[in-house]
Amino acid sequence: MHNFDSIHNVTTLPIGEGRLEVVCGPMFSGKTEELLRRVRRAMIAHQPTVLIKPATDTRYAINEVVSHDKNAMPSKVVSTSKEILNSLEVDGRSALVVAIDEAQFFDDDLPDVCNELANRGLRVIVAGLDLDFTGEPFGSMPRLLALAEEVTKLHAVCVETGRAAHFSHRIAGGTDTVELGEKDRYVPLARHAYVMFRSQEEESKNEQESKSSK
Repeated sequence: MHNFDSIHNVTTLPIGEGRLEVVCGPMFSGKTEELLRRVRRAMIAHQPTVLIKPATDTRYAINEVVSHDKNAMPSKVVSTSKEILNSLEVDGRSALVVAIDEAQFFDDDLPDVCNELANRGLRVIVAGLDLDFTGEPFGSMPRLLALAEEVTKLHAVCVETGRAAHFSHRIAGGTDTVELGEKDRYVPLARHAYVMFRSQEEESKNEQESKSSK
């Protein structure tokens, strides 16, 4: 039998809570806004908090995390996931809370880095797109969702129906999975609207290929 009383005597247990929280959803669903809200609350509680974004996200500001509503907070910028491990100092103190925006733009090491930080006793909050514009799981988000103690799934408002939007539909640009853009390139859609637009695009593509082959 296990002696559960001995758990309290283990000196290697982390001091902090140690947990991973993931905020996900389509574009314009308020993911970054929710991330910033949790960061503000941690700061109010006087918990050393570091906010991190990927170097690839240059849409609004270089050294700030900015929501679509233009709310912003200073952030550290990293090029790789493992750089996060060397970016944990806040005013001479070690961070207890690590908040990471645009998780889908990071490399495949991000889940392991987040897991390591949570195992150390840090509270890790991650926000990102769970699906890309083709409707497929985005980057390392599936692993992050599986590892998280808490998952918050947000929805935008479908521009076609006004219903809850689950998908980010690309209306302009190329075919690369990672392509920065705002309302000029993406719109949120509910499932049936998304399926309809994707079907129309596929039909148009097939027609063009058929004409070019003649």
